[in-house]
Amino acid sequence: MALAFGCYAAWFAAGFFLWPTYPVPALAVLAVTVALQSSLVHEVLHGHPTRNAYVNEAFVFFPLGLVWPYRRFKTLHLRHHADERLTDPFDDPESYYRALWQHEELPAFLKVLLRVNNTMVGRFVLGPWLSSIGFVVGDFRAIAAGDRTIRKAWLLHAAGVAGTAGLVVYGFGMPLWLYLLVPAWLGQSLISIRTFAEHQWSEHPDGRTIIVERSPLSFLFLNNNLHLVHHKLPNVAWYKLPALFRADREGWIARNKGYVYPNYFALLRDYAFRAKEPVVHPVLRRTPEAGRAFMPRVRARSVHGAGTAPVPAEPPKE
Repeated sequence: MALAFGCYAAWFAAGFFLWPTYPVPALAVLAVTVALQSSLVHEVLHGHPTRNAYVNEAFVFFPLGLVWPYRRFKTLHLRHHADERLTDPFDDPESYYRALWQHEELPAFLKVLLRVNNTMVGRFVLGPWLSSIGFVVGDFRAIAAGDRTIRKAWLLHAAGVAGTAGLVVYGFGMPLWLYLLVPAWLGQSLISIRTFAEHQWSEHPDGRTIIVERSPLSFLFLNNNLHLVHHKLPNVAWYKLPALFRADREGWIARNKGYVYPNYFALLRDYAFRAKEPVVHPVLRRTPEAGRAFMPRVRARSVHGAGTAPVPAEPPKE
């Protein structure tokens, strides 16, 4: 709770007191608070800091980053935690891989953007826009098709955005376009440092999730640089992850087949302008599934959270 209050206090202070006199430092502080709230959202959806989901949601009701509705992110992220489906272009909502046949249908300019997005610098600059635009377009199509759950999530989000945007424009005296182009964009870019290499394809599910042993950004990421530890113990609070890792460092490294980096600078050195992964998934979804267009799905809930499931087939009539 104290961390959430500290995040919002820093955001208010930067906007109300720092922005009028020192605009550049204010924009930097606002960007950091946007990134920190993104990490807090991740912590909240995993059941912290209280046992009441509505109380937890209230802590992040006003989206400092403006784009992602909390309930939508919660639904998609809990589906992402099905480790046996990690990196699947369709079953993992957070996968950066594309299906081969799907990729072949894309226009040339988009293929180029996706290749650039798989470099670390490209992900930092382009990643927030590519992921946000794709997400928003997909959700609005679902709303147009009649998905009431997604519509409700966006209506709640709109109420929160109205509060945030109102404070930015009328409280801080900052143009909304500037807030979008600097704190909101840069805040998501900071988070993209963490997400850039979080997952890669491996035949072993635990080998798909990275461990970045240490970083000055660990606090900003709420220790999710130790991402395998989080994936195996998703309900453990962020401040307990380092001790759990240190207690069995060799075991964790063996478990994820050595997918370990000492820090994010090592990743930057290797992949600043070089793609770490191919755009096309190297193994899964190489060809369209037979009858794929004729597989209707319905909303469903499982141990991984809310999601979808195939419509059960009706038994043949005698």
